[in-house]
Amino acid sequence: MAETLTFFIDTGDNQERPVVIKLRSDLAPNHVKQITDLASEGFYDGVVFHRVIAGFMAQGGDPTGTGTSGSSKPNLKQEFNDEPHVRGTCSMARTMDPNSANSQFFICFDDARFLDRQYTVWGNVTEGMDVIDALPKGEPPRAPGKIVRAEVA
Repeated sequence: MAETLTFFIDTGDNQERPVVIKLRSDLAPNHVKQITDLASEGFYDGVVFHRVIAGFMAQGGDPTGTGTSGSSKPNLKQEFNDEPHVRGTCSMARTMDPNSANSQFFICFDDARFLDRQYTVWGNVTEGMDVIDALPKGEPPRAPGKIVRAEVA
């Protein structure tokens, strides 16, 4: 299984900067597999961060950029774990149904412990958190940052 995922992100300045995420298959093996499969297939290439709330999180992974869609893969059963939602935590977005995670994810800007054990943590940013911090803010941002490409290693 892959150990890292790198998103090359353009924050609006036409430069690709890497964000390296340590994948946590020990916490959420099915979510890590879905994320890495989607990344390997090019699913995330060109996808924007459609919801970016200062001091909270940046959300992406919806190919329509609206926050209402996902991939053609089946939704995942929750793999809630005890990993805390702190700065750099990567976790799956979902609807009110705990078993509805698909392709959308979010990265925490700051501690968000009220999310603990309610969303599936699947990774942690190890490099490039400054790139996440630089994403244009908004719901949706006027000119959203985007994932140019994703690489699994």
